[in-house]
Amino acid sequence: MTQSATSATDSAVDRDLVVLERKLATLVTYTRALRAANETLRHDLAAAYERNRALAERVATATERVDALLARLPESAE
Repeated sequence: MTQSATSATDSAVDRDLVVLERKLATLVTYTRALRAANETLRHDLAAAYERNRALAERVATATERVDALLARLPESAE
């Protein structure tokens, strides 16, 4: 291979490496952003589960109270 052919090949390889480095940097940036978003979603999901549990507990308490009130009502004569 001649000197100019080797130089051209080296330049092409260098360009390919630069492109690959840029793509890799972009991939790393996206990966970090997705990891942060995933962590936020995990936190939000845990909070939603906790709110759901608390609401279910309140509904159960309210149901018990309504049932107790209904049990105290006199039977209606029809």
